[in-house]
Amino acid sequence: MARALVGVIGGSGLYEMPGLTDVQEVQVETPFGPTSDPILCGKLQGIPVAFLSRHGRGHRLIPSEVPYRANIHGLRQLGVRYLLSLSAVGSLQEKVRPLDMLIPDQFIDMTHKREGTFFGGGAVAHVSMADPVCSAVADCLARAFASTQAEQPVQLHRGGSYLCIEGPQFSTRAESHWYRSMGASVIGMTNMPEAKLAREAQIAYATLAMATDYDCWHPREQAVTAEVAIANLQQNAARAQLIAAEAIRLLGMEKPDSIAHTALTSGLVTPVETMSQGQLAVIKPLLEPTQSVLEEVEH
Repeated sequence: MARALVGVIGGSGLYEMPGLTDVQEVQVETPFGPTSDPILCGKLQGIPVAFLSRHGRGHRLIPSEVPYRANIHGLRQLGVRYLLSLSAVGSLQEKVRPLDMLIPDQFIDMTHKREGTFFGGGAVAHVSMADPVCSAVADCLARAFASTQAEQPVQLHRGGSYLCIEGPQFSTRAESHWYRSMGASVIGMTNMPEAKLAREAQIAYATLAMATDYDCWHPREQAVTAEVAIANLQQNAARAQLIAAEAIRLLGMEKPDSIAHTALTSGLVTPVETMSQGQLAVIKPLLEPTQSVLEEVEH
């Protein structure tokens, strides 16, 4: 099976990763069924990369239908240790303007229909989510953004909370004002439970959130529609791909340590030797040592 060091999950409007060479289309078998789409494995500047379209090519899956467990498990089986999430969001703050980008450091999970853990059924783990974003991966994204400044620069905001709703409907005005009262920075529909599962899989995770609108709270701006969101996202898509490519280069060169890489060292409660064969099929790929993956990629 193909191996990768860095994974990229492309959200709405981001269905491919330009620049990949030696591309293989891989359908990974997981205990949770197929991934959203076949995973495209290749190399970018010599670094093994796995790209996955979150909604599937042709945008076939609403946020609640995305097979989050299959996606993260499949990427982990391929060896992914660093994961970049490219995601369209609405802004909940005046200062985060449409077309701006934000790298959140926190998440608020308002979803209610999604399976959000690999554990249960005889295997227990409690991973820490106090700091759900890997600061090293976030720093690589920020440096990549700085090195790809265009003639008409877009502003990057560091930190803040990504509030994740179930969807697929956008917020009511009352909800939008409520979310603002929580202090959330942006709103989206897909980064939860994705970020939780990445932590359970010991993958270092960070999001490049691309603001497309002001949701529906702003008194002077048009309420969000799919047409407006996609149109603004398309303006930023090429830039987001450039940022991701540079972040991949930095991650491949530096291979930073992350608290995520040892999340199960203290988080796993059930002894592995007491797990059933079914649970081992789920858990063992998540426990693969980071160093063995890094050494394999280097050779």
